[in-house]
Amino acid sequence: MKLVSYKTEDREHLGIFINGHIYNLNSCDKLLPDNMNDFLQGGEVLMERAKKVDVQIKDGSLQAKEEIFYEILAPVPHPTSCRDGYAFRQHVAAARRNRKVDMIPQFDEYPIFYFTNHNAIQGTGDIECMPDHFDKLDFELELAIVIGKKGRNIKAADADEYIAGYMVMNDMSARTLQMEEMLLNLGPAKGKDFSTVIGPWLVTPDELEKYKVPAKDGHVGNAYDLKMTCRVNGIEVSKGNAADMDWTFAEIIERCAYGVDILPGDVIGSGTVGTGCFLELNGTGLLNDPDYKVQWLQPGDVVEMEITGLGALTNTITKAETDFSILALKK
Repeated sequence: MKLVSYKTEDREHLGIFINGHIYNLNSCDKLLPDNMNDFLQGGEVLMERAKKVDVQIKDGSLQAKEEIFYEILAPVPHPTSCRDGYAFRQHVAAARRNRKVDMIPQFDEYPIFYFTNHNAIQGTGDIECMPDHFDKLDFELELAIVIGKKGRNIKAADADEYIAGYMVMNDMSARTLQMEEMLLNLGPAKGKDFSTVIGPWLVTPDELEKYKVPAKDGHVGNAYDLKMTCRVNGIEVSKGNAADMDWTFAEIIERCAYGVDILPGDVIGSGTVGTGCFLELNGTGLLNDPDYKVQWLQPGDVVEMEITGLGALTNTITKAETDFSILALKK
């Protein structure tokens, strides 16, 4: 099942996406809420009711009216929190090699994550950036999960049960802001807090069963053979696979939930897949060729990320009409 959040006029709604059409869940079953947050709070009971509607529309036993005039939103427009992990060893190793530092051994000891701005979540559409963001503006190709039920001190062996669904994620990054502030051993903050993109819909785990593969040796949890690609202005710049995650989402959840509650509506990203950002691609290119032409996102660029089974997430980069600069405020 593919769950989608959308807007008609000034109201947000919850629907299911079937064969290119959106159907409002509340119109099909009055016991289902008309927004994603309330739906996720209802846990497995509401999820099963929604799946029943999905089956009935697909087999023709329920004649539902499709939505026509709408604006697609992020599948979870108002997440309770947003964390981002660091699960792909290939990306971490390449980024460190490009900086001429050794691979950090702690990567293989435990999964890590940081909190980003859950109020800057976006879906398909324009991403408005400030002038300073364009000083090495970057994408990050990731996949993400949303938590479907409350839990605490969850073991990795049980953690996949807490996943309501999967999405494509683009963890937008302003690299100059990020690198400057992290010299003080705190962050990332301003380099990341302006936009995190998820979408185009939330895909329930049952739809990914056919892609399931074993987790890497020594790891616990579900893993999936999902091709990941990013195109900028129609040109493929990045490709990887979700099966290359070294740390599984189950293991990341185990760490996230240690001593604290995870809640329905929490979003957790995987971290960048190998080759999944210009920072890594530029660094590798310059390492191999001093004359390599680096690339960063520019106003007007169209970024399209696609993951097998999860759909394509498309955004256009736009520039705010201002000359306000926080980089210019440095003492």
